Amino acid sequence: MRSEGELVVAIGFASLTGPRAENQDFGGVHLATALERARHGIIAAVADGVSGGKAGRVAAELAVRALIEGFYAMPDTVGPARAMQAPLAAYNRWLHAQSCGEIMTNSAATFTAFALRGRRAHLVHVGDSRAWRFSNGRLTCLTSDHVRSEPDLRHVLIRALGIESELRLDHADIELSEHDRLLLTSDGVHGVLSPAKIAAILGANTSAEATADELAQAAISAGGKDNATALVIDIVRLPAPDHDGILAGLSALPFAQPPGLGESIDGFRATRVLSEGRHATLLEAVDSEDGSRVVLKFPRREVLSERALRLAFARELLLAQRVASPFVLAAHPVRPDRQCALYVVQPFLEGETMAQRMERGLPGLKPGLDASIKLTRAVAALHRIDVVHRDIKPDNAMLTADGGLKLIDLGVARLPRVEDFRVDEIPGTPGYMAPEQFEGNAGDALTDQFALGVTLYRWFTGKWPYGEQEAFQRPRFGRAAAPSRHRSEIPSWLDDAILTAIQPERDARFGDVVELLRKLEGGGTLEIGPRRALPLVERNPVLFWQLVSIALGVALLASLIAR
Repeated sequence: MRSEGELVVAIGFASLTGPRAENQDFGGVHLATALERARHGIIAAVADGVSGGKAGRVAAELAVRALIEGFYAMPDTVGPARAMQAPLAAYNRWLHAQSCGEIMTNSAATFTAFALRGRRAHLVHVGDSRAWRFSNGRLTCLTSDHVRSEPDLRHVLIRALGIESELRLDHADIELSEHDRLLLTSDGVHGVLSPAKIAAILGANTSAEATADELAQAAISAGGKDNATALVIDIVRLPAPDHDGILAGLSALPFAQPPGLGESIDGFRATRVLSEGRHATLLEAVDSEDGSRVVLKFPRREVLSERALRLAFARELLLAQRVASPFVLAAHPVRPDRQCALYVVQPFLEGETMAQRMERGLPGLKPGLDASIKLTRAVAALHRIDVVHRDIKPDNAMLTADGGLKLIDLGVARLPRVEDFRVDEIPGTPGYMAPEQFEGNAGDALTDQFALGVTLYRWFTGKWPYGEQEAFQRPRFGRAAAPSRHRSEIPSWLDDAILTAIQPERDARFGDVVELLRKLEGGGTLEIGPRRALPLVERNPVLFWQLVSIALGVALLASLIAR
């Protein structure tokens, strides 16, 4: 799936000398061209020259320049981590050598930088400058100071650029959300301002430039004795999610057992078990942060491999964020740093599935057609972005209490140019699978149409067009009876629409589900007029022809007697 849009940020930078004679801090941002931004990303860094050595400002400025120049010279295939590590390691070796000379004796610099690429930010850090993230009203410090642990020696650095011949960088990788605020500060800011004060300034939501100015000014006004530098990055817009990025985030999450009723995980308190299926356990839960009801979906490891489960969950998260349709289940927003285990959080839907509704009896033709149109629109929304659901059935269509419909369970969907499941793990439910899927077809728009047609057949009739299938069976696809044979009030145009969708021959089906949608939306009336009395030949053709035969036999006998 192609990633759409681009990363858009707003930058604010302020650096005040304060009571010192010289400003030894240095910060820089390279927004890059559109092509550079897509391939490499955006670089933002703050360095603080160590005051105990000569040319601290020079060491700090050269560090930022070395990172920016070296980062964009690296191949984009190596990834942000290596693209930042390599130029900084080279610069560190040079600076360490220079610190032994006369001009830059004991020169060193703290260093903290972000590389923003796609929907993620990669962080590198050494020293006691800091990186912060302000998201949903919460401030989180993303770095740890490399200083002596003794209370009266916490100003003494144990790691920084130039101190050691081999550079030891801290690395971190975070997923971004729109409206996040990232912050880089020198110790002249966070050494004076408390986290609560920094959070209050960031939470005022002034422009990035005004926020950076206020942070630096507040540090000096609070009696700061050092240079004060703040670099603010506002995440204005993110590119559309991509499967690889989501899968990378999921790969770091461990599997976990679902919490028991009344227990919590990451602030979600489980209240009810909704289902325990073959591949997942679903729990109803309450989000302690906003009080909303949600569904937690935990993978079951008994059937699929770990790789397949992560692929499935990545697909579900991606499509829940990408598909713009009121008929496809969306995602429940969760902060990326909140989740500690592999599970999916979904909105709780009041209602029942089509399968549950069928257990109470068949729907009326009008409400049945309304739900059919909504389900077809959901499938069309997926096909519009080249996504194949691969498991359309009444169990995966939720009829909501407000009269809506949501297509659910997107974990087995097939996405273009995205790694698929192994052949033996390719999903599908027997009875809804098209003939070609039993020949090795991994699922496409026409097999989705077939499954949708079978779903509509069962929805209106309660019957299977080709018989119910078990997993071990190889079905026979003959000629399906018209739905009206099972339910006489079904009009002929609806018969034709459903029968076309479930044709065993691919070329005999609709060209796409949009054609099916048009047939459903404009097929004709569902009004049932006064029923005429059916002639005997239609009500009981066998009895009719028996009577005709008897009558002909009697007539023949009479004619023979008359002669």
